[in-house]
Amino acid sequence: MTLQQLEYVVAVAEHRHFLKAAEACDVTQPTLSSMIQKLEEELGIKIFDRKQKPIVTTSMGENIVEQARLMLRQVKNLRDSIAEEKQSLNGTFRIGILPTIAPYLIPRFFPRITRKYPHLDLRITEMKTHTIKQSLDRGEIDAGILAQLDGMDEYETNPLFFEQYFVYVSDANPLHNLPSVRTTDLRDQPLWLLDEGHCFRDQLVKFCHLKGAIHSQKAYKLGSIETFMRMVESGMGATFIPELCTLQLSPAQQQLVRPFAVPVPTREVVMLTSKDIVRRSLLRILVEEIRQSVPSDMLKLSKTQKRLFE
Repeated sequence: MTLQQLEYVVAVAEHRHFLKAAEACDVTQPTLSSMIQKLEEELGIKIFDRKQKPIVTTSMGENIVEQARLMLRQVKNLRDSIAEEKQSLNGTFRIGILPTIAPYLIPRFFPRITRKYPHLDLRITEMKTHTIKQSLDRGEIDAGILAQLDGMDEYETNPLFFEQYFVYVSDANPLHNLPSVRTTDLRDQPLWLLDEGHCFRDQLVKFCHLKGAIHSQKAYKLGSIETFMRMVESGMGATFIPELCTLQLSPAQQQLVRPFAVPVPTREVVMLTSKDIVRRSLLRILVEEIRQSVPSDMLKLSKTQKRLFE
């Protein structure tokens, strides 16, 4: 039994697909399948039921997967402890980040960090809030970048920045003629909104009292902020965008941006970790690098802004 075999087992359990697991582990599928088969032969059990699609873990395999996760986490903690003792900035650090933050924040800090710390292997994956929490609990990621919400007391949070929301509205919509948008202006408006479960959407629906917010999902299931922006630009409705997004817009796109009236809905973006995180030296550096990558006026909550919680 090797750590590599355990890593492959956990990957298959998570992806429920041998090819996807092999791609995640950066090996060929035959190599991964062969290593898992050898482990099964050594243990004398079947860990996965390969007849099912997608692949499922057998009843005995469930225990193997959980024990594998525990052992891999213990090994990682050992390596992290040594790295922290040396105050080393080498090794792998995994971050989960919200899809509504990733495209606007990652280009601001990731290139600079990789240049300054070339031996740091920073791996970033887009995840929803509940997946970030689950992955932290399992030790699959080291930190998460997400909006501050109620119910995070069991984790450690490091403040990054405050980001206000804007309305992105078609020039054919009456909202386009307003200097600022009040929550009452949004009622009965055709809005493009993300699915339920996105804290970006849920916070704004609650703040704006949008009781009829589901009708946009009938036309377009799932979706993304970028997709909805294209719909607005084609002359259809309105959507919401975060502040960092506005810094990437062209002059023509800027004409479609309207601020909220005071109090301006604002989310606090934080770095979430487990309370027993080992690599605190690296964590402090990452937090500071991210804070330096955003405009200085986003580092504190202004009097005109209202911080939102789910």
